[in-house]
Amino acid sequence: MSSREKIAKLLRVDVALVETISKRLSFVTSKSGVIERIFEEQETLVDNRLLQLEMAREDGVAACYDALISRVEADDNKIFEFFGRPSLSKRDDSDRILEAVLRVAPARSGFFIKQEKAKEFLSKEPPTKVMAYLGYAAVEEMVAKEDLFELYAALRFVEGAEWLNTIFFKQYEQLTPHDFEERTIVVKTLSERWRGVAEPFVKKKWHNVSHLKELGVVFVLPVELGISGELLRMISMVFHYLHEIPFYSGIVRKSAEISADFSEHLISLLRGDVKEEKVNNVEGEKIAWFVIQRYLVKGGVHDWRLKIPHINPEALHWARAGEDLMRMGEVYPALDHTLRFWENLDWVGEYFTNEEGDDTLVSFNLVDTVMSLVQKEKMITYTYHQQEALWNKIFTEYFGRDELEKRAKEFIFQGYFEI
Repeated sequence: MSSREKIAKLLRVDVALVETISKRLSFVTSKSGVIERIFEEQETLVDNRLLQLEMAREDGVAACYDALISRVEADDNKIFEFFGRPSLSKRDDSDRILEAVLRVAPARSGFFIKQEKAKEFLSKEPPTKVMAYLGYAAVEEMVAKEDLFELYAALRFVEGAEWLNTIFFKQYEQLTPHDFEERTIVVKTLSERWRGVAEPFVKKKWHNVSHLKELGVVFVLPVELGISGELLRMISMVFHYLHEIPFYSGIVRKSAEISADFSEHLISLLRGDVKEEKVNNVEGEKIAWFVIQRYLVKGGVHDWRLKIPHINPEALHWARAGEDLMRMGEVYPALDHTLRFWENLDWVGEYFTNEEGDDTLVSFNLVDTVMSLVQKEKMITYTYHQQEALWNKIFTEYFGRDELEKRAKEFIFQGYFEI
């Protein structure tokens, strides 16, 4: 199998598309052999990690999958022991882990809704279920006495999506740049009193971390699932959101310069809009590259946009979260060897033979592997983080990461750009 055939197979696209991309981008950048170098790096990384796992390609898909899962379990356990066997259902334990995370990746500032405006929204559209849960009859009393960010976090797992989207978030249509301010991202564990009502939300999401882009908040729910890989996933997701929030905040800040479209742009970002129409390339041999700001495979593996050239900001945030994990090993030397295995594997995958003799893809991406571990009992495996990271890898090898981020921000509302 040629290098281009292999990369096409890992992208789940026809080799003709990889040929077209290689030809066009080589012409634009005067760089040659890029796809071949990506292939060689991929092979080297797979061989190296299989050696560390003490297995061979011939051992098959089940052996590789089990080896990666076991590695995550072992690494998660080492982190668990390093932090003194914490309970994620205890706020103090969770906060101690967050302190360690912030030592590696300090919270940055961003452009977020003013707290007074956020309080106004609660007063105008009272969250009755949250009020009932906390025992308040008047929304004014609740807003005066409670932590604002905890209340907004609770909206996500108490009130329900229909009320949020059709009633509460409709208020965001009124927002203007004057309703925003610069402040530092807040990273916190919610009070343990939310544990009972948050458990169904956590069990549905299979993780206890979420965020509020518009308010600049990363929050951890004091809920423990009791599954392997839970701590490693929590740490990784906090790192991820510490990059995602500034990325979108920068776009909102830039959009504030064009106030006529401000609220529309903000709502589009919060929805995670992706262009739905195909683009016909009419000028010469230019190729349209989509900006896909969410994981479309969650809506179905047959989405046509998964098979066209694109860049994905989510994969960029995950790549940086992976680098944070490597820095965590530097800040805390006892964890360095534990975490170093996953370095530069976000875009790497390999096909192994299953029991029926068919090729089956195994992702070496840490997030895919942790998610597969979480769903191990249901025999569900994940590979989509690897696919999106590989698209980013190709673009980055030609143009660099800074250019990827620049174009993602510049064209996120248009939905695509041409090269």
